[in-house]
Amino acid sequence: MRSIMPTAIVERAHLTLVSSLRAQGFAVQAPAVRPQPNVAYLVAEGEAVPAPARTLIVGNAGREVIPFRDGQPARIAYGHEDAAVGNAFARALVGGPELPTAADPESLALLALAERVAQADITVLINGPTGTGKEVLARTIHLNSSRRDGPFVAINCAALPETMLEAMLFGHQKGAFTGASSGGEGFFRAANGGTLLLDEIAEMPLNLQAKLLRVLQEREVVPIGATMPQAVDVRVVACANRDLQAEVAAGRFRADLYYRLSVFPLSTRALAERTQDIPALAATMILRHAGTRASVPWPSDAAIARLVAHDWPGNVRELENVIQRALLFAGGDTIEAEHIVFDRPAAPRLAPVNGGDDNTLGQVVQFSEFAAIRETLAACGGSRIETARRLGISERTLRYRLAKAREQGDDLAAGTSRMLSA
Repeated sequence: MRSIMPTAIVERAHLTLVSSLRAQGFAVQAPAVRPQPNVAYLVAEGEAVPAPARTLIVGNAGREVIPFRDGQPARIAYGHEDAAVGNAFARALVGGPELPTAADPESLALLALAERVAQADITVLINGPTGTGKEVLARTIHLNSSRRDGPFVAINCAALPETMLEAMLFGHQKGAFTGASSGGEGFFRAANGGTLLLDEIAEMPLNLQAKLLRVLQEREVVPIGATMPQAVDVRVVACANRDLQAEVAAGRFRADLYYRLSVFPLSTRALAERTQDIPALAATMILRHAGTRASVPWPSDAAIARLVAHDWPGNVRELENVIQRALLFAGGDTIEAEHIVFDRPAAPRLAPVNGGDDNTLGQVVQFSEFAAIRETLAACGGSRIETARRLGISERTLRYRLAKAREQGDDLAAGTSRMLSA
C-alpha cells in the first residue's frame, strides 16, 4: 500500500484531496520528525520539504502543475472549484504511472475488490468492452499480489496467428516443426513465478482451449515436440470483450474452460457509464503526455464539460487519443474546449419514452444524487459551503448540480428552505 504524509495545513486546506487519496488505497500517516522511506509528502507553500524527490507542494490559488524533475519537488496549485481535476493531478504525481486512475465510486470499489482478489492466488476472468482498462486491472492484481516481483506477461490471443499460438503459449523444441531452428520457452514458462494475461481469450481456437484447460488443471506444460511435461507456477488472468457464457451456449467456447477461468469474475464498464472518471483520467493522461513542458496545461471547465458530454464509443483509448490531440492544439497553459476534437460527433441522446418516465440507470443515479444533495442541504441548514464539503465536491460542482436540477423542474435549494421553515 502506498503512503502519504500530509501536513496539518494541507489537511485543512485540501481535505477532499486527502480523502480522495485515502479512498484510492493510500495510507495516511501522521507527520513524523524524520523523513520516512516509501512515503510521499504533501506540504503547503513555505513549509519545509522533507524529501524533495517525494514531496508535493500544494498551493490554494491559481491553476498550476509542475511534475517531479531532477530530484526537485513537484508543485500543484488549485482552488476548491477545481478539485476534481486538481485532485487527479495530485494523485497521478504522488502515485506514479503504475497506479490506476479512478474517481467514480463503482470504479473505486472495483479496484478495491481487485486488490483483495490479488491476495488469493486464484484465476481471474475480466469481462468488459474494448478499451475499458482490463489490462490495467490485471496489472493491479499482479502488483498487489505475492507475485509482484515476478514477470507480468501479456499476450493478445487475437493478434497471434492460429498456427503459431500453441508454440507461443506452451513453447517448442528445436526441430519440432518446419522453421524451428531453435527451441522456445513459450509464454507460460516466460511468466513462471508471475502472472500471464491472456487477452481476448474468446478468440482462442477450441483445440487450444482443451490444452489450456489441462495446463490450468495440472500446472504443467508440454512443449511442442517434447514428451515430458514441465511444471509452471503461473497465475492466469483472462480478459474477454464478449459474453463468454453466450459463447459457451453457441459452442464457440468450452464450458469446462469457462468455469476454470471464472473462479473470480470481474467486469469493467464503458467510459460513458462512469463520467466521474473522465476528469481524473484526463488529468492523468495530460500529465503522462505533457512531455518536457515546464508547466503542465490545465483543462478548463468548458473542456472538461465537453469531455463529459461525449459518448466515448472507443472508451479510454479514445479519450487518450483526444487528450494527446488537445495537447498539440493547446499552445499555452490551458486546454480550452476548442482544443477538444473528436473523431466524430457524439451520438444523439435518445428521447425518453412514455413522457420521460423511464427508469434508466442514469436517471436512477441522478435521482439518488439529487436526493443526497437535498438531504445534506437540509442537514447543513442550507449552507452550500458546508454541503459541498460534506459531499466531497467543490462549490462549483454543487452549483452545477443545483442548476441541473432546476432545469428538470426540481429546485433543491428552494425545497430545502421550505423544509427548514416548516
